Amino acid sequence: MQLGFYFDQRRCNGCYTCVIACKEWHGIPAGTAFWRRLITIEEGRFPRPWLAHISLSCFHCATPACVPACPASAIHKRDEDGIVVVDQSLCILGCRSCLHACPYDAPQFRTAEAKMEKCDLCEDRLQEGKEPMCVATCPLRALKAGPMDDLKEAYGAEGVECLPGLPGAAQTSPSALFRPK
Repeated sequence: MQLGFYFDQRRCNGCYTCVIACKEWHGIPAGTAFWRRLITIEEGRFPRPWLAHISLSCFHCATPACVPACPASAIHKRDEDGIVVVDQSLCILGCRSCLHACPYDAPQFRTAEAKMEKCDLCEDRLQEGKEPMCVATCPLRALKAGPMDDLKEAYGAEGVECLPGLPGAAQTSPSALFRPK
């Protein structure tokens, strides 16, 4: 089974609730690492301007580029649920090889000399049968998480290549589905 995310861009209004809830739940100080990020895409001109938001985190890719890039073997993909996890005890301070390899900038660092950290799909909450914090707090229900087969069946959404502003998925096959605006 592969767990992943679904994001409905039509519903997201850019409120940052998912970002703030993630930081609060994981005890990440303001101004440092962002396990979940929000980017804004602006296009067009008057009279047809276009604005949309994209909520991003680690996509727990089928073929994560960060895993082979790590010289310390600190990152691995779990067989039971496909979550890509980092072993902080093995991570090399200031290395950042994983960040350079990830097309989605998922690896995060609190300082220039910090160890890597990133979204773990709120592993602690999943074990309790709860949704990841970003999903649970989204006021417009733009985010969902769960087994990829269930998300595909429920939403029939597209892969990352459907969203402008994001790199394609050919090499990594992100475990994320999107409904574009």
